[in-house]
Amino acid sequence: MDKTTLITIVSLLLVLVVTGMIAFVVSSSKGTQKKRMMSVIRGGHVEDHGKRDNQKDMRREALAKKLKENADPEKEDQKRTMATRLMQAGLSISVKQFWIYSVVFAVAMTTAVFLAGKGPLLIFLTAIISLLGIPRYIVRRLTLRRQKKFLSELADALEAMTRLLRAGMPVSEAIKMVAREFTGPIGEEMGRIFDQQKIGVALPEAVQECARRMPLPEVQMFATAVTIQAQTGSSLSEILEGLAKVIRARFRLRRKVQALSSEAKSSAMIIGALPVFVATAMYFINPSYIGLLFWHPTGKWLLGFAIFWMCCGVLTMKQMINFKV
Repeated sequence: MDKTTLITIVSLLLVLVVTGMIAFVVSSSKGTQKKRMMSVIRGGHVEDHGKRDNQKDMRREALAKKLKENADPEKEDQKRTMATRLMQAGLSISVKQFWIYSVVFAVAMTTAVFLAGKGPLLIFLTAIISLLGIPRYIVRRLTLRRQKKFLSELADALEAMTRLLRAGMPVSEAIKMVAREFTGPIGEEMGRIFDQQKIGVALPEAVQECARRMPLPEVQMFATAVTIQAQTGSSLSEILEGLAKVIRARFRLRRKVQALSSEAKSSAMIIGALPVFVATAMYFINPSYIGLLFWHPTGKWLLGFAIFWMCCGVLTMKQMINFKV
């Protein structure tokens, strides 16, 4: 076994070890987040120091079970199909059209790389990323932007519904007024809820369907509150008013966390961009010095490993400063 083959094998083993460590850290953080969520849902581990009201216990267990069914992000991610993802992103195209656009984009990108005279490995990676990576990333970004806009107007919409209900307006008419007065995602979702009610779908089921289209904790709270109200017959206006206050408090807490973590995020961006800026400056100052990384075989290997370790470092820093509220 020559020296080059040995270096390649050792490098691949290091890549596998680092990838496994990153996957373990990500899965551990998701497991911890899920346990913390379910602990909050159940109200924590409280010792029983006396007799409890059986009806209160049954109501609490029912609420915990319903929230567990609605607030499991991993289960929702597994159930989401491409049609659901396109609907969540607010796109009016079908799944067939999405794959047609993806194939056309992949063919165009692969042809450009082929005409540039690149190697077969780079052509293959370009085809895979252009077909399965970039289109899904665009859909994901559109979904996050739509959810952010929906969440920014949800508290105002709930307060508007509260005022309409206290004025004596039925629930369906209050939802219709909110869909008419609000634009963007909040108006679209409320309009869909009203349309489903017109064809005979019960309000809890229509709101649960909205929570599936907009998988946010705040929307799941809204759906659970409406479902519990339909079962217990309590005042919906009081529930919506309290929920609006909770959403505003979560929004303020999220903004506070973003402000406190902005310094760490800026440092991570500077650290991640510094090697690129230094390499670019070195290329313009002394092209022959840094050109070894681009045309020499050993330089290409070193450049590839440097990019890989930079990506690992960026992902690690992102995981460390990604605070969930």
